[in-house]
Amino acid sequence: MTHPETTSAAPGGAGTDEPYERRWLALGVIAMTVLLVILDATIVNIALPAVTEDLGISSASQQWIVTAYTLTFGGFLLLGGRIADFWGRKRTYLVGAAGFAVASALGGIAQNEAMLFGARALQGVFGALLAPASLALLTVLFTDPKERAKAFGVYGAIAGGGSAIGLLLGGVLTEYADWRWCFWVNLPVALLAIVLAIPIVPESKAPGDTRYDIPGAVLITLGLASIVYGFTRVAEASQTNSIEAAEANARAAAQGATRLVSPESSWTDGPAWLFIVAGLVLVAVFVVVEMRTRNPLLPMRIVLDRNRGGAYLTSTLVGAGLIGAFFFLSLYFQQVLGYEPVEAGLASLPVTLGVFVSAGAASALVPRIGPKPLMVLGGLLAAAGLFTLSFVGLDTGFWQLPFPGQVLLGLGLGFTFVPLSNLALVGAGVHDAGAASAMLNATQQIGASIGTAVLASLSVAAISSYTADALTSGANPQDPAVGLAAQVEGYTTAFTWASVLLVAGAVVSAFLIKATKDDLPAEGEAVVHVG
Repeated sequence: MTHPETTSAAPGGAGTDEPYERRWLALGVIAMTVLLVILDATIVNIALPAVTEDLGISSASQQWIVTAYTLTFGGFLLLGGRIADFWGRKRTYLVGAAGFAVASALGGIAQNEAMLFGARALQGVFGALLAPASLALLTVLFTDPKERAKAFGVYGAIAGGGSAIGLLLGGVLTEYADWRWCFWVNLPVALLAIVLAIPIVPESKAPGDTRYDIPGAVLITLGLASIVYGFTRVAEASQTNSIEAAEANARAAAQGATRLVSPESSWTDGPAWLFIVAGLVLVAVFVVVEMRTRNPLLPMRIVLDRNRGGAYLTSTLVGAGLIGAFFFLSLYFQQVLGYEPVEAGLASLPVTLGVFVSAGAASALVPRIGPKPLMVLGGLLAAAGLFTLSFVGLDTGFWQLPFPGQVLLGLGLGFTFVPLSNLALVGAGVHDAGAASAMLNATQQIGASIGTAVLASLSVAAISSYTADALTSGANPQDPAVGLAAQVEGYTTAFTWASVLLVAGAVVSAFLIKATKDDLPAEGEAVVHVG
């Protein structure tokens, strides 16, 4: 009986083994579950009102539908990457997919908030196994520069366009079926992927020392989870303070008061800072431990490499900026333009269109011109798209600004994610493929958490300032147009600052990344064979 395994050729030399012959079929299987994880980050968002009403979840607790997932997913990513390296990437992939399916089923049958929150947390845990295992498998399956660029083109298209597809699918399922199908839809996809992966996807493991770094795993898991939770609290405080101030201002204006209430700063939340600082301390201790451990969970050589470090920092900034696109754009479509959930989902598809076009182009261009020019161009295009969206108003036509802005955003994301995913894993070696891919996922997750907090607080401050100015000028507090105009002010402010984050990502790429097309992996650096 033959068993797929991974071998590593001599550095810089051509391997004698042929690449795995069914690697393109394996890519198709892996792409299914990558899309599953990406979709899950947004598919539930549109269903939140229906979920909270059906299960009687309070407004104070409903954020845990999202937070329970992001906490465990972000916290366990690095450990999940190392488990994939040491235990076997295919095995970890199968367990992650099966666990994700079971957790999704539990979420679909949830009868109360505790059961739903627990299911979401489980989804995060198994997603933290599935995501780095999937990306690590792509890394060892595709070693020829042109083939790897095409494979990461598929990954980049999914990473950039999956969120918009999730909004559409969530809207369709919520409006025409039931919110529970936002969870149950994962089951057939995960089961099909498992059935196909068993005969098609080959196993690969890290060579050499595969002992687990338990202290490092505990420190980084607690540290990342603490940081994510701290910034999540800031975002929640922004929304709560805004609602309270708006209600107080409406009462004051109705009574003829000339002095209105300004919302408290969400950054004064003591517990939030406690979690953020504690998380940063734990991460700092983790770095010290990793530098002294013989077989670290995250070898510092992965992060300290100039090109990979630049890619990870760019990933963090892009993750932070993207939240300004999908979250606030969905709110604008539904709360300002009055779109139904399905219409809001359809209106988000131009991003996916742009991603598919540029991801295909990027996969052909990366081996020819290298990753840096595309990453800089992608960041600037995505920033231009968000800046275009910052000019939307109360009665802006869809084709006037939202459509071209989203297409630009999508084009930029495709040109960014394809070389970014490639560069973040170049030179990591077979031993560290899972850890390097987990680090890429972790930076995007941390970036999204920070971006949510920062952009939400900036949006809320803009909404409150606009409302206060309008009411002071004599506007009728009962006029719904005043509230809608204030919301638009908040959303456009978020779009503007999100574009700044993406420009910062392009600048980081321009100055830190030095890799050229000649630095991309040579064929035979790592091949998977059956023998």
